[in-house]
Amino acid sequence: MTSFDDEPTGSIQYVVTDPETKSCAIIDPVLDFDPKSGATATRSADALLAHIERERYELEWILDTHPHADHFSAAGYLHDKTGVPTAIGEKVVDVQRLWKGLYDLPDTFRTDGSQWDRLFADGERFRIGDLDVEVMFTPGHTLASIAYRIGDAAFIHDTLFMPDSGSARADFPGGSAYALWRSIQRIMALPDETRLFTGHDYRPDGREAAWESTVARQRAEKPHLVETPTEEAFVRMRDARDRELPMPKLILHSLQVNIRGGRLPEPEADGRRYLKIPLDALDGTAWGE
Repeated sequence: MTSFDDEPTGSIQYVVTDPETKSCAIIDPVLDFDPKSGATATRSADALLAHIERERYELEWILDTHPHADHFSAAGYLHDKTGVPTAIGEKVVDVQRLWKGLYDLPDTFRTDGSQWDRLFADGERFRIGDLDVEVMFTPGHTLASIAYRIGDAAFIHDTLFMPDSGSARADFPGGSAYALWRSIQRIMALPDETRLFTGHDYRPDGREAAWESTVARQRAEKPHLVETPTEEAFVRMRDARDRELPMPKLILHSLQVNIRGGRLPEPEADGRRYLKIPLDALDGTAWGE
């Protein structure tokens, strides 16, 4: 397994490889985006492909854990470049329906998940070469979040960060601190030695970026688990914490790309592509609070 830290967004991308067959999968690839200029680029995704080519791996899957709110997914670009199938959790259709309404997208926008080649259900299994992969439904941060358990490792996206950091926020449209608590408990029920790979690291206190821990270490060291050992206490903490957090600066940019499977909106009559920013959409009332 090789990790790639996208410093501008704090996102961690992974290339997971079966050492016997040299088959591999990409997890949570990033499409570069500059919000100031509106420029997109494929440097990060191309670096993943260059690594795969250099190591003579065979790419079998392009996987996302959820529709991200802080970066554009490069899944669509990588699929178009390689022909390799893309996949995400089956509950992405609920996210599509929710955000289709928030963006007032036309009837032609499909909310059936057909932008991906495969939609995974909870408990579903597939293979990367000879590696067995189990899909774990881990909602709370989003309606559609999943984790990928591969051998003694689990790729847990934003559910938990490193032990010195917190847990995923649960105040996005469709989020739930109660669901997040249950998802965390499911991850903590894995064997103590299970290696946990998170989707982001924001380098608290300026330390070096890090993204690997274990179930035992999380259980022993993470304040969001040690100091809030019950569901009630956790939800109270998470809700209070979320009220203090600003929305991610790219949430309204990225969701309209990521519910399309990591593809930019179609070009308009002038040949340009445009992002649509709904005003006052995240003021706490747009989704029924």
